[in-house]
This record gives sequence, C-alpha cells and structure tokens, in this order.
Amino acid sequence: MKHRDKNRFSVKLGAVIVVVSIFFSVCSPNLNACTSLIVTKGASKDNACMITYTADSAGFFGKLAILEASDGTTRPQGGCDVFPEGVPTHKVFGFIGDTVVRTFQGIMNDCQVAIAETTWEGDLELQNKIGKFMYPELMTAALQGASTAREAIELMGRLVDEYGYIDVGESISVCDKNEAWIFEICGTGDRPDGEKNGCVWVALRVPDGEITAHANMARIGVFPKNDSENCLYSKNIESFAIKKGLYDPDSGKQFSFCEVYGNFTARDKRVCEKRVWSIFRRANPSLNLSVDYAQGADGADPYPWSIKPERELSTADVAALMRDHYDGTEFDMSDGIDAGPYGNAMRCRPLYWELDGKKYAWERPISTQQTCFSIITRSTNNFSDLVGGLVWFGWDDTYTTCYTPIYAASTFVPPSTNIGTIGRFDMSSGWWTYNFVANYAYPRYKEMIPEIKSVQEELENYFYTLQPAVEKTAEELAKTDQNAAVQFLTDYSTMQTEKARDRWEELANDLIVKFNDGYTRTPDGKYPNVGYPEEWLRRVVKERGEQFELPDEEKKE
Repeated sequence: MKHRDKNRFSVKLGAVIVVVSIFFSVCSPNLNACTSLIVTKGASKDNACMITYTADSAGFFGKLAILEASDGTTRPQGGCDVFPEGVPTHKVFGFIGDTVVRTFQGIMNDCQVAIAETTWEGDLELQNKIGKFMYPELMTAALQGASTAREAIELMGRLVDEYGYIDVGESISVCDKNEAWIFEICGTGDRPDGEKNGCVWVALRVPDGEITAHANMARIGVFPKNDSENCLYSKNIESFAIKKGLYDPDSGKQFSFCEVYGNFTARDKRVCEKRVWSIFRRANPSLNLSVDYAQGADGADPYPWSIKPERELSTADVAALMRDHYDGTEFDMSDGIDAGPYGNAMRCRPLYWELDGKKYAWERPISTQQTCFSIITRSTNNFSDLVGGLVWFGWDDTYTTCYTPIYAASTFVPPSTNIGTIGRFDMSSGWWTYNFVANYAYPRYKEMIPEIKSVQEELENYFYTLQPAVEKTAEELAKTDQNAAVQFLTDYSTMQTEKARDRWEELANDLIVKFNDGYTRTPDGKYPNVGYPEEWLRRVVKERGEQFELPDEEKKE
C-alpha cells in the first residue's frame, strides 16, 4: 500500500473511561514480564530486521488471529476505530487475549512492518484516567495505517497527541525491511484543559549493524534533538518534566528520558536490566560488560543503547539469545541449592521475598515458565512483501518451545494456535501441548531437558533448511498467481506448525513413559534407580542428617 496523506487520518474522539486495574490484571502482561531483542539488517546474516517478543504473564492465554485489510469502502472490523470509511488499511497478523477484555494486538502487517512491546510502567501518578489509546490498540492502529516503521512511529505520535494515551509506560519495538526503532511513551497524568495528548514520547532508531534490547525498563537516555532522521519525540517531552519538577535544566545534567520518566529502583534493574546485560554479553562476549548496573550497584554505568554483535545473527542465533537462564554465569539458575536436586531453572513467584527482616529476589531470566508465547519477526528486502513477512512462533517457555514459521500473508492461522482456553486442559491446543511438556520436565529438569532440546533442534533445523526452497517457490508462484502463492504459504505455515505440535505430543508421551515414578526406563524395559546428585545429598545430610542416618551395625559372623 502506498504512502498515504497524513491528514487523511481522522476520528471522532470518544473519551473512554477505563478501569485500568482490571485490564492489567486480566489482559496486559505484568510488570517485569516481556523481553524484546531488536536486530537491524546490517547485524543480520539474512539482510533482515528482526524483533522478538515474549508474552509473559501468569494465566495469560492468547490465540493467533488475522485482522483483514480494508479497501476504504467500509470500516475495518475488529481493529482500532480511528480509520473511517474512505481510508484503506493494511492486513494485520496478530493475536487476541482470551480474557475478560478481548483485545487484538498486532504483530506484523502486509508491508512487513513488525511491532512488539515491553511494559515498564513508570510513575503511576502519570497515568491518565481519560483518553483513547491503550498500547495494544495503539500498536494495532500503527500496523493498520503505516507502510514503514517511520510511518508507524509518526502515526502513533499523532494519534496520542490528538486523542490521548491512557496506559502506563511502554517500550515499543518497531521495524520494517530497512530500519529498526524503539518508541517509548508514558502518560502525563490527568489532562488539564487545553492540553491534548496526555503523554510524552520519544523514538530512537537503532544504528544499522547493531542490536539492542529492552526488558521492562525504558532504555532511551540522552537523545539527539536535532536529528530527525534518527530521532522523533513529542514537543512537551522536556517542558512537562520541568513543569512537574522531574528535571532541572540548570542542574548541568543532560535530559535523559529513562532517568526522568523511568522511576526505576535497584530492584527493577535486578530483574529487568539483567536480561539486557545477558543478551549483550552473549551477542558480544568481548565487550566484557560488567553486571554491576544490573545488580543495582551505586554509580555503575548504564549499558550502551546498542551494541555491534560479535558476528551477524541468523534466526537460530536470535532464538538462542532468547533462551537464557544466565547459563554459565554466577547467576546460572540451573545450579545451586535453589535449583533443587535436578537443576530446575524455574522459580515460582513471587520474585521478591523477605525472611528474618532481609529482602531477597529470585533471578528473573529471559526464559520463564510464565510465557504464553514468543515470536521472532523477519522483515527483508530479499523477497516481496508477500514472502518476506515472516513470524517464527513458539508456545510457552522459550527454552522448551519449538519455533515454527508462519507467514504474515497467510489467510488463516494454524488450527492449534486458535483454540483452547486457560481453564481446561486440551492437547489439541498448541499452548497446552508445549506447556505440558515443560511442566512435566520441571521436577527432573536436567534429565529431561536434553530429550526436549534434541527434538527442538531436529524440528527447527528442518524448518531452517526448508526455508530457501519454500520462499523461492512462493516467489515464482507470485509472479503469475498471487492468490496461489498466498495459499501455498498459508498451507505451508499450517502444515509445519501442526507438524511441530504433533511431534510435541509424541514427545510428551515418550517423556511420560521414560521418566515415570522416579525412575528412568531403559529401552529394554528396565527401571534402574535414579538417585540424587552427591552435592545435593551432602546438603540434605548437613540439614537433616540425624533423621536419615542409619546405625553403624557390625556385621554378624
């Protein structure tokens, strides 16, 4: 769809009073929830911009869905109502939260514009009570109305400036075939008479050849105010901060968005910035980035806005970066008494706890049991928009999922991605299948994880190998019959996603048979004792040795 006149976007303002606490408890991912990695095309092996998203929230259940394009003769159904008749909109691939508030949230449109988010909340006194947009609707509207990442950012800025923002602090990743950005926004409290937007926002482009990440903390610090090619922001971004006493221009300090509006504590850094640190340390180990800032140490330097990876990243590399429990570091969650006898990297909530007057926090990794699904989007000039727009989709924990290719051009979503409910176990649902395998593995984690990883690697390598031939075939089809190409990609996406679900159900059966009743069944049907690691037994003896010690009896002649 060609670039449209900015002035063609209009809407009748219908102020909406929302009980925000209800929305956040049942629909929006919780604070300290989602993680997003942004890869520019110059940092990619495949000349592609990529963004990741983990929809992390206990009890959240989503279903994939498609919001159809509108040619302008009628209003689009199911999306944001900012596009009246006469204004065409893009087709959007996304999801709907299966909760009390059913909100469509876009992921990618038919021009390969992709979007994702993490919530950082900020000062709740700055959240507006009246306005038009919460972040899912804002993101969806951007995908419906924009053909590039820059257009998406400009559109989001115009919409909130005119109709108000009613949500908390958000970091929104936006990319297209050429550029990748982060758009950060928060409210300005109840809107006074004459003030339209009720928010402040800033968007910063990620330098080509580099990557960045955000994980429930605002990341944009000092930004260039006279570089519209790489930075856009609301007119009130600094004046409002001065007015509210959040920033003193005479302090000698440069204005920093994240410092002024972030409202972050050392506790926040521990569970948020540590994920950014872990992505950066793995993408470029030679940087030797200190963990001090993530640990909340006084005076520690924040992490760079973006870094150059040690090597160009493939889809498999990005998937690997999203699978992390701080492995191999002093924070490795599969090691230590807190991991139990079998190295379980999962920690039950709450994250924070207190004992004998002291406060503690579990580590919060990228991979978590609370993930409903995660994605890796791909936008590239290597193909037409029809073939180039790709979403690698995985249910449940990133560590134990299998990413399957789903093309944004698809006319329908794979059946197992659009059925089920959080309230009833159902193995025909993709989420329940993957969730069951992960949960069954937790009690004997280190024994079962190799079995899961083996199937994961088998399937994902199969998909990666197929991609070139599949995409070449789709491009050839599109030259003569676009509809045939779309059907081909739809069928392929469905076939591979269902293939992976079926294989995961088979894996579940295999795990139940092999790891049963505290034994590990051998191929010949025997059940040898499993026991416990010596290190863990020593801890048991140290704490409760008297209870388990046997008397030292002399052997009778």
